[in-house]
Amino acid sequence: MDFLIRKMKQEDIKQVQDVAKISWNNTYKDIIPVDVQVNFLKSAYSDEMMQKRLNNSFIYVAETEAGIVGFANFSPIKNDREVELGAIYIIPEYHGVGIGTALLQEGIKKIKGVKEIYINVERDNTIGKVFYEAKGFEVVEEFNEDFDGHILRTVRMVLNIHDYEGK
Repeated sequence: MDFLIRKMKQEDIKQVQDVAKISWNNTYKDIIPVDVQVNFLKSAYSDEMMQKRLNNSFIYVAETEAGIVGFANFSPIKNDREVELGAIYIIPEYHGVGIGTALLQEGIKKIKGVKEIYINVERDNTIGKVFYEAKGFEVVEEFNEDFDGHILRTVRMVLNIHDYEGK
């Protein structure tokens, strides 16, 4: 499958919002109630929030002839040595073809000086956990968090860049 990884542009916002919605609905359909998903997506992926993300973080998109089919959002959290991976979302039909790996590698390559990448994953998000474990992320802690009235069982993971070998 041919795809291109590139930095997100202003005109990509609508397609990225669509990828987030499709991916969330697929991943969390049996984990997070639909109304909680809708509220989260409305807030976290509103036009205003997307503009903030575009201006204040590193967002890379995966593009095929069909358009944008995935994205990754990295945000610096401490001295630019630690980065929070807020999301790698890919439309389900494009899972398993290397897009997630390519998005992760792009962040590692382009974000100068990063030493550690952190991610929070819902414990029951098997797709996400298996992907991150395969890339070398290790569990740092597990905790419960109130997510709009729904308790999420969150697993915090870290990837030490010096241990990453392009998995």
